[in-house]
This record gives sequence, structure tokens and C-alpha cells, in this order.
Amino acid sequence: MTTSDLPTAQHRRDWALPALLAILALYAASFAWGLPQRWTAAAVAGHAETDHDAEPVADEEVHAAMPPPMWTVIPFVLLLAAIAVLPLIHRTEHWWENNLNRFLVAAGLALVALAYYAFLHDEALEAHWPGHAVVAPSDGAVQVGFVKAVLANAILSEYIPFIVLLFSLYTIAGGIRISGDLEATPTTNVSFMAVGGLLASLIGTTGAAMLLVRPLLETNRERKHVAHTVVFFIFIVCNCGGCLLPIGDPPLFLGYLQGVDFFWTLGLWPEWLFVNGLLLAIYWLMDNFYHHPRESVRDIERDVERLHRLRFSGIAVNGLLLLAVVAAVAMLDPSKPVLGTDWHPWVYFREAVLLGLVALSLIAGPRQPRHDNAFSYDAIIEVAALFIGIFICMQPALQILNANGAYLVERFDMGPGKFFWATGALSSFLDNAPTYLVFFQTAQDPALVGGPTGGVPHNILVGISLGAVMMGAMTYIGNGPNFMVKAIAEKSGVRMPSFFGYMVYSVLILLPILALMDWIFILRP
Repeated sequence: MTTSDLPTAQHRRDWALPALLAILALYAASFAWGLPQRWTAAAVAGHAETDHDAEPVADEEVHAAMPPPMWTVIPFVLLLAAIAVLPLIHRTEHWWENNLNRFLVAAGLALVALAYYAFLHDEALEAHWPGHAVVAPSDGAVQVGFVKAVLANAILSEYIPFIVLLFSLYTIAGGIRISGDLEATPTTNVSFMAVGGLLASLIGTTGAAMLLVRPLLETNRERKHVAHTVVFFIFIVCNCGGCLLPIGDPPLFLGYLQGVDFFWTLGLWPEWLFVNGLLLAIYWLMDNFYHHPRESVRDIERDVERLHRLRFSGIAVNGLLLLAVVAAVAMLDPSKPVLGTDWHPWVYFREAVLLGLVALSLIAGPRQPRHDNAFSYDAIIEVAALFIGIFICMQPALQILNANGAYLVERFDMGPGKFFWATGALSSFLDNAPTYLVFFQTAQDPALVGGPTGGVPHNILVGISLGAVMMGAMTYIGNGPNFMVKAIAEKSGVRMPSFFGYMVYSVLILLPILALMDWIFILRP
């Protein structure tokens, strides 16, 4: 981001606070109509009110309903292709840089997916928001009930909590300034990634990434060969570092809500240490013996001449707010009572608290750290524009997976290793949270319910958890922070690999490490 862009970024910040306060006021006003109360009652009871545009179907008929045909994943595949290919074509590369154009492509394909449910789908459909319901076809020409159910599943149940959490961590962390310019040696960069890998499990992969990506980029700004450093940062800080606590990554948080003990994931420390340790070692060798020696003498001299020790600003307020975000995510789930009480947090109360914490950050936090960070909302807008289409377009794929999950487990005799690869492969392209949940529920054993693993055999849960978290690093869209870090790096002048170029790194470096981890820890526990 250039200096000339700063007035635009400041103008956007001026509108952010009023928008947040308006949203919070609307949520407060919704209590007068009793909306959050009714939503919460439905979520706790496990069933929603009957949709007026469709006939209800008994729960036992859910498994008899046919999933969408395979061709319905075409809009999702086309959206992935657009993300991968349009930046590479000379005629479209600059057009694609505009977030409005990204949104138009994502929303257009989402409308195609919704058109299938409106005009062609003729089987019962499960709805998951605010509670469970089954919607049957209506007699009308347009299946309004199906469209409402799909939008509720994609937007109300999944997208809003996803984007609010990312927005909160992104904006609050943007108010913390870690300034300084260390010597950009392989050891310095490894230190950034190692600290980020630890923080990822404590404040989430998004929080850790947003906190450290800017000082990492500033430290390396005199160097020309930086893209590989950002790629390894995505591997470690945005993904593989976040598997030690449920707050580290959304799939693990879903497992916690399903009954997995909060500290069960700490038992994954050998795999965490193995994968992140190997990634750090490989990065150091690559940078020390290949990339760093390719830097020009002048760039190395400029790097050494401009050294400044690290300074921290904005952390007194925003550091506490980041911890408050973590506490809110951990405690305010509508399906679980708070601290042993009978009170279930109202639906979206958690999201309202998160937006309130962002407002506090903008009001009480110092402005200078954001100005020095050249903070703007461009990166989170890019994620929001693309993922709204991704969440809608992937609904048919998730429904197909949900309908066939038990068959796949039985057909392929899936053990821990196969659960790891199945969960991981789908988490590379689908949202890893619902993918985790599908395999989690498929693998549940009623005899184990109530235990520390939420009813899933221990070794299988290890495979599901590691696959969902670590293989989210295989593509830019595997996890929300991946795209955000890419966008921030590009706005800092780093020429990042394309969608397929990034996958060259992940296939050649990350995939063999994960295969070795599978052989050592999962297949031979």
C-alpha cells in the first residue's frame, strides 16, 4: 500500500465505527421482536420452526432423501478455477484485482447454485439454522423453502460467524504495531515463524498471522526474494501451528462444542512439533543456501544499514481485546450453557460481543499504530467477497459428502490414516470446519459418547483433527488467513505465487512432511 492510499484507508475507518454501532443497535432492537430468544430456543431444542414455504418431513426420513447430483458441484469448481486462473490471464489479471469484480464472479456462481435448488431439486433438504429441520418440496414452481434453507445453512449458520471472527481478529490485530527492522537473515525469519506457530494455538491462526505478518514483511523489505518466506509463514502460522487448543482453528472449536475435552488437543504436540519443526528446518536450509545468497550485495548492505530494534505499540489495549475475543469464542456458544449456569448465550450474541470489541479497539485504541501499519480493510474485504460465494457454492458438495460419508467409511474400511487423508483432501478446497464435522459425526461410536473424545475413537479423531487443520495449508482457500496474508503481502509489493504456483510449494514440501507424519504418528501410534 502506498502513501497516497492512506487517505482512502482513513476514510474507510471513519465509516467503520458508525457501521459497527448501527449493527449493534439493530441487534439490540431485535430483542423487542424476540428474534434472538426464539432462535436460541430453536438451537437449544435442536429443531427449527417449520418453514412456511415447504412441508416438514419427519427426522427419520432425512437419510432417505437423495443428495444433489454430482454435477451440482460445477459452480464451486468454476469458482475455484476463477480464483486460480483469472489472475494469470493478461486480459483479466487487473480486472480481477478489483474486489467488486471478485464479488460479482462469486455471487454470480452462487446464484447458479441457488437456481438449482429453486427449480430442479425435488428431494427433502436439511436445514441447520437456527436449529435442525427438514424441508420438503412444495407444490409451487419455485422452491422458495429450499433456497431459504440453503442460504440459512451457508450464510446464517456458517459465513457470518466465520467472517465476523476473521474481521475481529484482523481489525484488532491491525491496531497493534510491532515496528522495527531486524536483519533479514534465515534465522530471523525462522524466529518470526516459530513465535507465530506458538501464538497460533493461543490466539488463533488469524490473530497470530495478522499480528506478525507486517513486521515480517518490514524486516524483509530490502530483500527481493520474499515470496517463499510468506508461503512458509502461511504453512506454519496460518495453519499447522494452530492444532494445540480448540481456539487455534475453527474445526477444533467445533470438536470442542461436540464434546471433545478442551485440553485433548494438547496431546497432538508431537505431531505439531514434528511438522512445524521440519517446516522451519527446510525453510532455513532453503533460505540460507539458495534464496539469501541470490540477494544483491547492495540489498544486503541496505538491510544491514537500516536495522532497528523491535518496538511494540497499541498492545496495552488491543492485546487485551484479542484475549477477550478468544474468551468470547470459547464461552459464548448458543448450544452450551455458560459456566455451568442454565443460560445459553443468544444466537449471534457472540458475534455482537466480537463486533463490540472491535468498536472498543477503534474508540479506545491508539490511532498511530494503525496509521503506521498502513492499515486498510482491503484484505478482509477480499476474503469476504470471495468466501460468500464459496460458502454458497460448496453446499451441494457438503450435502453429497454428508449423505455418502457413512458409505465411504464402510466401503473403504477407513482407519485413522484414511480419515486423515479424506478430511485433509476435502479441507484443502472446502471449508475445513464443516468437513471436520461431517467426518466427526460419521466416526462417532455411541459407546464412547461422554468421554474426552466426544464419542470418536482416539486415533480416528487424531486423523480427522490433523487433516482438517494442517491440510488447510494446501491451497490459498483452505483457510481464511491464507488469503488475507497473501493479500497483505501483495499490497506490500511481494509478488506472490499464483494459485497453482502456491500448490507447487505445498505439494513438493508440505505434502511429503504430512505423509511422513501420517506414517510415524497416525498409522503407527
